[in-house]
Amino acid sequence: MHFTRSIGFRLTLWYSLILTATLILFGILIHWSLDSRLTTGIRHQVEERSNAFERFVLAEAAEQPPVALDDEIFEFCQALPESSWLQMTRPDGTVTFRYPQTGKLVGPFATSWKHLIIGGQPINVEMGASLAEVDRTLGILSTLLMGLIPAALVLACCGGAWLSRQALRPVADMTAAAQRISISNLSTRLPTRESGDELENLARTWNIMLSRLESAVRTLSQFAADASHELRTPLAVIRTSAELALRRAREPEAYRESLAEIASETERMTRLVDDLLFLARGDSGAVEMPRKPMDLRLLMEEVVCEIRTLAAIRGINPTTSFPPPGAMICGNRDALRRLFLVLLDNAIKFAPQGGEVTVSLRKAGADWIASVGDNGTGIATDDLPHIFERFYRSRHPRVDAGHGLGLSLAASIAAAHSISIEVESSPGFGSQFHLHFPQSQTA
Repeated sequence: MHFTRSIGFRLTLWYSLILTATLILFGILIHWSLDSRLTTGIRHQVEERSNAFERFVLAEAAEQPPVALDDEIFEFCQALPESSWLQMTRPDGTVTFRYPQTGKLVGPFATSWKHLIIGGQPINVEMGASLAEVDRTLGILSTLLMGLIPAALVLACCGGAWLSRQALRPVADMTAAAQRISISNLSTRLPTRESGDELENLARTWNIMLSRLESAVRTLSQFAADASHELRTPLAVIRTSAELALRRAREPEAYRESLAEIASETERMTRLVDDLLFLARGDSGAVEMPRKPMDLRLLMEEVVCEIRTLAAIRGINPTTSFPPPGAMICGNRDALRRLFLVLLDNAIKFAPQGGEVTVSLRKAGADWIASVGDNGTGIATDDLPHIFERFYRSRHPRVDAGHGLGLSLAASIAAAHSISIEVESSPGFGSQFHLHFPQSQTA
């Protein structure tokens, strides 16, 4: 059953059926064409002989003195081909001359009729030629076709099967290679041949897909490892605080300190889990972000007001530059609020004590551009391509950067809103994050 469903078998079967139909049609056309040509040729010859006989008889009958017409006709007939015959009859059916005298030959004939007046008497002349030679020729052709067509079909089927196996051998090689690939050896690639055909394109496409899959699995593994590492620290602090509090009786104040520490670590772990869930849902497309018209300026003002308390702790007063109300866009308010909170939190975190944090919104054609910047230590050049990666840790640490998911969340929210993020940063001169809201997002 599996064999009959194989591509090679079906290709050979269809090739054989088409070739069989073609050869049969070819044989029929050859047979019909040869039969028509030979028969038409003999009929044409009989017609020419009949016309020559008419001219001959009329000329002989008109000679003076009269000649022995039967003898002249007999001499004329002796010059005819062996398979020809001639018969002359009166209107009442009486035969006046016949050649050969034994009667008509047996078999199919090509005939010609003439009505002549000879010596004042009406005579019907019938001349014919046998088609037996045509039948013999066609019989030989039929025998050859009946013998050669099956032989040609057998050879063609064998050749077709061999060619299909050769053509599909790369598919078998790719199938075998694909069956050997598992989660433990995703670096293996399918064999490719420099043939320039569809199979080479298929193999290259599969290898590109395997590369993406390998990268995704590697990212997932790293994500799981980093998440486990980040969760381990707050869990260890919670466990240690609880064990120390239970080891011996303590003053109420000591218990409150332990519970406060546990609550702080629990809150940190909750934020981490929330961020991980948001990113996981974003990867699977399960994050719901219903959008509706909103004023981008009002949202940014609310976020700045919300973050001022945290900024005041570091002696920072964010500077804002907003246009008049009416910066209407279409987006998810909660998600965009979280996006701006991440950027502002980073700006305050990396700005120096008493430093500068700027928040601005400006019009650029039909688009809106929101910017958040600081005058902190900036981002190293080799870190810039990786700052939106999850759990990415710089080799040039500036401050306690948390668990490294903030910018990943920002990038995920921006991608969901078709917002592009541009970063300008120089070590020692701070960083600027620009959010480009395209015209399609404006309301």
